[in-house]
Amino acid sequence: MTEVSPGLENVYIKYTALTYIDGNKGIMRYRGYDINELAEKSSFEEVSYLMLFGELPDESELQNFKNQINKNLKLPDYMKNILKELPEKADSLGILQTVLSARSSVESNYKYSEKNDMEIIPEILGNVLSIVANIYRLKSGRDIIDPVPDKNYASTFLRACFDKIDDDKINAMDSALILYMDHEIPASTTSALVTASTLSDMYSSLVSAIAALRGPLHGGAAEGAYKQFLEIKTPENVEPWFNKNIIDDKKRLIGLGHRVYRTYDPRLTSFKKYADKLSTAPDQKNILEIAKRLEALGVKTFSPKGIYTNTDFYSGIVFNAIGFPVDMFTTLFGLSRVSGILAHIIEYVEKQERLIRPRAIYNGYDRRDYKK
Repeated sequence: MTEVSPGLENVYIKYTALTYIDGNKGIMRYRGYDINELAEKSSFEEVSYLMLFGELPDESELQNFKNQINKNLKLPDYMKNILKELPEKADSLGILQTVLSARSSVESNYKYSEKNDMEIIPEILGNVLSIVANIYRLKSGRDIIDPVPDKNYASTFLRACFDKIDDDKINAMDSALILYMDHEIPASTTSALVTASTLSDMYSSLVSAIAALRGPLHGGAAEGAYKQFLEIKTPENVEPWFNKNIIDDKKRLIGLGHRVYRTYDPRLTSFKKYADKLSTAPDQKNILEIAKRLEALGVKTFSPKGIYTNTDFYSGIVFNAIGFPVDMFTTLFGLSRVSGILAHIIEYVEKQERLIRPRAIYNGYDRRDYKK
């Protein structure tokens, strides 16, 4: 008997050598490397290269990759004009989606090949860095700039956003970019693969991914978790808030539970470390204490059902401690995820090319006669 799998749960649509996840043991690896080890010891550019091209780069390959990205930090005038014309209150991720869609309109008949991929991927990474940095600048009431290349992708991005930034925040941003780079094929990556399977161009495929990322059940989870902390206000209010909202009203505790994991999200370790390190101001310490008390209550209540803390619980605290407001969290997630999405597109189109075209089981009327 043909059966439907709601949400495509446990439906496999591709082979991958990119990301390995064991949701029962809390293991996550990029091309065999432990995710937290990469976040601690490597850089965004190195891990992007690893995901995109199969191996960690040597010094020459890494420098060439950086140079190619840096050459594409300056946006074309039409993209800058679109950024300026969109309302200041527009959704940040929606702005990124719109500007990349405009870029896709001048991309025609893209031919997937190793040579073409090597050229367009650094262009996309440079463009996206500049777009996201300037979204933040415009929302902060400042002018658009062309980011100036710094020591790495994370520092180039943060120095384009802020007047002052320190090494701890740069390291945290670099780690966040790595930790969020890929997660097998969630909704956003699946959307990109559906588009790419038609042999549409990379920019259009990326736009599809970002459209899916905007949903609160996917990219918006960090924002939702942080808003919970703001609603609670004080550590002393955690238990009363939890009992009323989660126990009595049966609302979802955002930041706990995951379709893949039945234990702690392995990325949580690094995000929690940076949340502890960067939360130095009184209001930041207050939010962190709220989060820790809420996590303890949530895990105590729901862990018997295999529901534990996921990475979105603490990532918003890290992004805010770096200096970003809540409405930028999902866009930062999008910035992080671009390399992983592109790696999946390459892997699927060039190695497993087949149009993604699922079916539906009809359960409507039988044949009916038309009567006027």
